[in-house]
Amino acid sequence: MENDETGAGAVPGTVALAQIREDPLSVDEVLAAVQDPTCGGITLFVGVVRDHDRGQGVDALDYSVHPTAQTRLHEVATLVAERSGAVRLAALHRSGHLAVGDVAVVVAASAPHRGAAFAACRDLIDTLKAEVPIWKQQHLGDGATEWVGMP
Repeated sequence: MENDETGAGAVPGTVALAQIREDPLSVDEVLAAVQDPTCGGITLFVGVVRDHDRGQGVDALDYSVHPTAQTRLHEVATLVAERSGAVRLAALHRSGHLAVGDVAVVVAASAPHRGAAFAACRDLIDTLKAEVPIWKQQHLGDGATEWVGMP
């Protein structure tokens, strides 16, 4: 199928994958979920646990998930799919205990062209972080803990 600069022929707005899991996340699974023959651009964001936050050392963190988070994640992905030029979107987020270096979130978007893929991927991660009820408890290097993302 031939596409012009507007992406004619592509069917926009498919949420291929939107899940929250306790098991380690697969970047390859997310990448495969957004592949589409009409798309020439795929953008992928991988968020990992870093060893610091706001000048403090971080040893590990725990993600807590509200019972509505899975449904809300799918709603957010659907909203982004509808308002973006993306053809396929995917998002996976971890829950439970994560160590420094663990993959915490993977989002991807595919579109006929790179600009729409970049914009949709950024919109998806930013909207997910703002609207899906997942909270992070950081275990700091000095033994203290702190919650991040609580309303």
